Amino acid sequence: MKNIEYAIVDIETTGGNASGSRITEIAIIIHDGINIIDRFESLVNPQKDIPLPIFALTGINNEMVAGSPIFDAISEKVLQMLTGRIFVAHNVNFDYSFVRHQLQEAGFKWTAPKLCTVRAARKIRPGLGSYNLGRLCASLDIPLENAHRAGGDAQATALLFSRLLQWDQDQEIEKMIKKTSQDQRLPPNLPPDDFNQLPEKPGVYYFYNEVKKVIYVGKAINIKKRVASHFSGHKINPQRQHFLRDIHGISFEICAGELMALLLECSEIQKLWPTYNRALKRFEPKYGLYQYQARSGYKYLAIGKLSKYQSCTEYFYSIQDGINILQNLAQQFELDYRFCKYGTVQEAGFFHTNNPTDLPDAMVHNEQIENAIAFLLQGRPSFAIIDKGRSPGERSCIWVENGHFYGMGYITSDLSITQPSEIKNLVTRYKSSQYIMHLIHAHAQKYPRKIFFSNYLTKKEQDYDTI
Repeated sequence: MKNIEYAIVDIETTGGNASGSRITEIAIIIHDGINIIDRFESLVNPQKDIPLPIFALTGINNEMVAGSPIFDAISEKVLQMLTGRIFVAHNVNFDYSFVRHQLQEAGFKWTAPKLCTVRAARKIRPGLGSYNLGRLCASLDIPLENAHRAGGDAQATALLFSRLLQWDQDQEIEKMIKKTSQDQRLPPNLPPDDFNQLPEKPGVYYFYNEVKKVIYVGKAINIKKRVASHFSGHKINPQRQHFLRDIHGISFEICAGELMALLLECSEIQKLWPTYNRALKRFEPKYGLYQYQARSGYKYLAIGKLSKYQSCTEYFYSIQDGINILQNLAQQFELDYRFCKYGTVQEAGFFHTNNPTDLPDAMVHNEQIENAIAFLLQGRPSFAIIDKGRSPGERSCIWVENGHFYGMGYITSDLSITQPSEIKNLVTRYKSSQYIMHLIHAHAQKYPRKIFFSNYLTKKEQDYDTI
């Protein structure tokens, strides 16, 4: 790698994201691949207060930077040091995003090829316990003085980089700095093999943090292409920076088409509730209609918050929607108002009335409750959607029971189905939601030939009710 020079950079900042925080110290060490040939180091006045947790970490406080130059004053020197060189840093995207953002604010348009010493160390010295700069230096017997200051960390990174160049028998660093290299795009803590194994097929993918907890679930028509899109671009908002830094692994599950991927994605988000999935969480209902029988023998209907440990008859996005439904049922079926609870399911087993002798006949009352529920559920179909599978010898199947998503799975193409209810025993059970049912109904209306159950279809469509 002749005639290549590297700018090894470390910065200290007021916070964790380039858009809302500022540089408080910067150090740049120029390396020609053999020796250090130049260096620059300066405190920087961030023109904003340095938070106490940052002071505790770095030792840099407001008084120390009060007389230091603002970034604009040193921007030309920084640009001159970086231009035409490979930008090297430990967790490179963090330092790169800050420097690029503040150069842009100073009026300079700058980009550079990047090299991350975290990723390089993982490739050249795999299997170490930690790739945090402090622990990595300790593992490799590299001196680190004045940690969490730009000059000290930059010097340690430069020594680490020199060692990596010496150990790099397979030219991994040369591969990494090519403009077309995926290492320019992947998050620093993501093993390349996790990305390389991704298929170009429809399905669901999972991002994991350092302790193997799922932090994001997504679906895609092309898993590899969609995952790569998460890592492209130069957005510097805090959420994106934290998101990329937290990704330590990827897994996937291939699905038979977009609908199966959508349903699995929704189900997994409901089950795992990942930190970075926000959009679909807004579509989840929060209240339900519950029915229960008290110790007195009387059945109750109640509107209450959804619980993981209680099954409900119907879901609602707002408590008022649930109250309206229950009030209509009570009026239509002449239910005793004392057995309808609006907003709580905590009173089971106790009957609160000043006149306990003035109660309806229990059998008649319970029958009225059952009739009300039957009326609410009537017309809600049970049906299957049968479609192509993940391979020629397979079919996908979705089962909806009484208007609620029951489950989905895959069956062999040669399996004979004579009754729709047989599908129920062949699928994996999943939790239903109004959003999932919206997806299923939209698909069923668009592709009626794939439905297997006549009571869902219009008369015109019933000719297609076969597998």
